[in-house]
Amino acid sequence: MKELIFATNNRHKIQEVSALLEGKVAVLSLADAGLSGEIPETADTLEGNALQKAMWVWTRTGRPCFADDTGLEVDALGGAPGVYSARYAGEHCSFDDNVRKLLDALDGQTNRRADFRTVICLIEEGSPLYFEGRVDGQILTQPFGEGGFGYDPVFMPDRFAVSFAEMPLEVKNRISHRGRAVAKLVDYITK
Repeated sequence: MKELIFATNNRHKIQEVSALLEGKVAVLSLADAGLSGEIPETADTLEGNALQKAMWVWTRTGRPCFADDTGLEVDALGGAPGVYSARYAGEHCSFDDNVRKLLDALDGQTNRRADFRTVICLIEEGSPLYFEGRVDGQILTQPFGEGGFGYDPVFMPDRFAVSFAEMPLEVKNRISHRGRAVAKLVDYITK
């Protein structure tokens, strides 16, 4: 089975993507590949960060790898937090800190439209390929659910009456931004 190194230290992302690629591609964590340390994320676009992270792995291993970057883009906040979603409340903030800051920023707002966007950068032979997934929805006024991570408790995708955090993982994976981007990656890899 083909192996791909996933350029992330986020165990939640590894779990989600491994479930999506199960039986098709073996996903290796950075630790599985013998890599450690912080991967830089200093670009000002999702595409730039995904490329930067994938290149970090590629230059150290020369092995096929991929990286993703995800942003929550909120209409009422001019697309923020966007590329800064993971550190919206500060450099070493928690998921809860980010959610709290987002809800405070939207306090009193009637427009709660938002989208989640994921960009994956795949490097197999030194050249990057990109795959994007997007899901539209809205930001809830308070967190709901215990599953997922990040903004999942406050994001409700269109055509659903529950947050990402209230959905079973297999349902979320089928409709999420990351799930859609990974589906494009899988289509490419398995052709």
